[in-house]
Amino acid sequence: MTIAHLNTLDRDAFVDALGWIFEGSPWVAERAWTRRPFASAEALHQAMIDVVRQASGPEQLALLRAHPDLGTRARISDVSTGEQRSVGLDRLGADEYGRLQRLNGEYRRRFGFPFLFAVKGSTKEDLMTALEARIGRSADEELTEALGQVYRIAAFRLEDVLRGSSGTTE
Repeated sequence: MTIAHLNTLDRDAFVDALGWIFEGSPWVAERAWTRRPFASAEALHQAMIDVVRQASGPEQLALLRAHPDLGTRARISDVSTGEQRSVGLDRLGADEYGRLQRLNGEYRRRFGFPFLFAVKGSTKEDLMTALEARIGRSADEELTEALGQVYRIAAFRLEDVLRGSSGTTE
């Protein structure tokens, strides 16, 4: 898919194509659609970021909460499964899994949303180190960081769409 093609889509087709980019939050693509035409992938990504930044606090929180806990063994979206598999979170030993679940729980209790980390290009050790470090942050710092991680995740997903390897079928 190309930016030129995305620019020609009606609202419903645009949301069908990109509504999953921000996990469980098709409203981001729907609101970004009104900002067409996009000159580039970067312009589209920035428009989507701007939509999230302009969203209400409860909408931003719902966006963060739409993401699964990293390393979960519950049913999650195919794209999240593929992203987590790329770091080896599907192959954690019992001790690693227990540690990750304990840290995820502590993080969620502290901040009210799951730990978010753009895993592409990272290792499970990178993830664990970041999780341990971020638990000690202030709520404001972590909200900013979590949204930044969501923007990175969305950028990776958008790149996949434009390369023709949409993560929706992983």
